[in-house]
Amino acid sequence: MSTDSHEGRQWLWLLLSGLALVGIASFLIRPVGWSHAIILGVGGLMVVFASSEMMIKAVDGYARRKKMNAFVAGTMAGLSSNIPELVMLGFVLVATPRVGFIVTVLTLHVGAAAFGLYSGALPRDVEGNAQLPKPLVGLSTDLYAAAAGVFFSLGMIMLLMKAFEVRGGVNVSLNTTDLYVFGAVLLAIQVVAITRLIKRFSGTHRPESEEDVPLEVRRHEAGLSMTTILAFGVVGLLVSIIGGEAVGEFAGILVEKLAAAGYSEMFGAVILSLFSAAGAFVMIGTAHFQGKYSIAMANASGAITQVPFLVLPAAMILLALFTQLGVIPAVDNANGVIPIDLHTTSAILLGFPSMLILWKAVQDDGKVNWVETSTMVAIFLLVIYLLVVHG
Repeated sequence: MSTDSHEGRQWLWLLLSGLALVGIASFLIRPVGWSHAIILGVGGLMVVFASSEMMIKAVDGYARRKKMNAFVAGTMAGLSSNIPELVMLGFVLVATPRVGFIVTVLTLHVGAAAFGLYSGALPRDVEGNAQLPKPLVGLSTDLYAAAAGVFFSLGMIMLLMKAFEVRGGVNVSLNTTDLYVFGAVLLAIQVVAITRLIKRFSGTHRPESEEDVPLEVRRHEAGLSMTTILAFGVVGLLVSIIGGEAVGEFAGILVEKLAAAGYSEMFGAVILSLFSAAGAFVMIGTAHFQGKYSIAMANASGAITQVPFLVLPAAMILLALFTQLGVIPAVDNANGVIPIDLHTTSAILLGFPSMLILWKAVQDDGKVNWVETSTMVAIFLLVIYLLVVHG
């Protein structure tokens, strides 16, 4: 994410407007219905987006004081923007655990579809290929491949557990121990990736070839004081709780109302996944219309790689913790948390072809052609069709 686009006061107006909408929905609109839910959801999302901007400012300000180069600082700021979204996710998981888990995984498919759709808007050569930024080609392919392996392995494990009913009974599920182990392993990959990023590209690193990431040195910039940095971080985290609780309540109302109207709960999950990815869509569109295609594509790629190695493991650990604390009920007598059924298994397993196509599209020639673009979008549509029609 470009730090230059966050220097204004848009976050403040977004925060005030979001808090106003949450207040209106909470205290002035009764009874609870569609108007209450929509205003609450939109207001909550606005607050979460604003808190993400505040976290970005805090981390970017700290990185400037530590004289990190722009590439590393921008990456760390992008990661910090997930903190308010994880708070929001926690409330959604409490309100609707199973749907919340599926929403988390569906966000990956939404991101892959957004990547494919946006690549269709990039300038093309005479052969119809869109050239991707070289830093993205050099840094993202390993994570795409790793994510493909993770989703394939986890999906196959879930299929085998269901087929052989390894824990007996009808309600086969992933229990708290499973989720703690899976979450810790996936987070370890993220930690290694961040560590390698800092060691390779921070400090006095100089590119060895034109395909390497250049060092961008920032000069003559007034840095934020540590008090201001701390204030941005603390306030951003606090308001994210308000926004997260509002979105969580919206999620519960949405699923309940759609189920009462005869719709599948998966239809609500699809809508929630689109809502959760709205921030990434805004950042991609803003950078594109400013002509910053590399920044837009980097945001599109980052929205994908952060799901399997940060958002999903965090959701797994939160679900296991909430179950042990009794915040959400277990699905069986063996601390079961995530039921292994058609929807949860297909959402996980079908992440494999999405990541495989992304890896192939980026790794082979650093370009995306129309076949690769249409394949990414088609896989997303197939997943949505399966979950909604057969839900």
